[in-house]
Amino acid sequence: MAVEGAPYVADDVANLREQLMRVDGVLVWINPIVDGRDRTDLNEVLADVAASGVFVSAHPDVIAKMGTKDILFRPRTMGWGCDTRHYPTFAAMQRELRESRATGQVRVLKRTRGHSGDGVWKVELADDAVVSPHADVRVRAKRGSVETTMSIDAFMAQCEPYFARGDGMIDQVYQRRLRDGMVRCYLVRSRVAGFGEQLVNALYLAEPGAAANSAPQPGPRLYYPPTRVDFQRLKDKLEQEWLGQLCDVVGVDKAQLPILWDADFLYGEKDSDGAKSWSTASVYQSAIADTVSAATTWTRREVLCGRSACRAVCGALPREVHDA
Repeated sequence: MAVEGAPYVADDVANLREQLMRVDGVLVWINPIVDGRDRTDLNEVLADVAASGVFVSAHPDVIAKMGTKDILFRPRTMGWGCDTRHYPTFAAMQRELRESRATGQVRVLKRTRGHSGDGVWKVELADDAVVSPHADVRVRAKRGSVETTMSIDAFMAQCEPYFARGDGMIDQVYQRRLRDGMVRCYLVRSRVAGFGEQLVNALYLAEPGAAANSAPQPGPRLYYPPTRVDFQRLKDKLEQEWLGQLCDVVGVDKAQLPILWDADFLYGEKDSDGAKSWSTASVYQSAIADTVSAATTWTRREVLCGRSACRAVCGALPREVHDA
């Protein structure tokens, strides 16, 4: 199988379209928003290329259903779900965030489209504040930022630009076992091909009096095969139960699932039998297999079979594809 790069340049989509029309398949990976630009023009190119018969992974229609933070809201009643709200408009946020804050719970708000922690906020009651819809809040953004106390109205005003593109925000209860780490399931369509495990601390504070950029750094991500014993319950749940439910909720057939994608899970509270429970933190469409060898092998097989779907622009497969 020969592979060629197909870099996406926002001001030169014509050349990209011409290149992709000459290949058998395209695996796509791209950040959804960079320097204020979104993937609208790229989506048009990918849709045209797919309509011509070229295999595109992922098709923009699949990205629209699975590739935004809305994927955290729609399956909220599934086994991986948690207390989650969706604010599709700024007016909805103004109405409903006060109700959410009135519970006194620590919340995490995320813009619907974003990456690398941009637009993610941990929001909790300010010190000595009385629980009420109008109480001041302490807010913290991604690593390196400074925790700030402000009114709830000031915080909402700060988030208003996130709605300018017609997107919204997701509001989830903060998972208090965040310090225990995150497990990433690497999937090839509906099969778990491996795991990544990492201590995550993007919302941790620096020590009192220390510089904001001295906050703890994330631990290394460690990779494991799909046979890791203590993750088998998560693997079975995902493959045998949750994926079918997810497909029903978002309106995607299993055959349309991304060739290569991953789902991040945080530890939830243990169930009545003392077994682990899980809460999903993110779902990604990707074209990068990291170091999970099974994912690389299975992805190659799926591409050669000519089936669909992934995230945004990484490479293209020439017209003549042979299994070496």
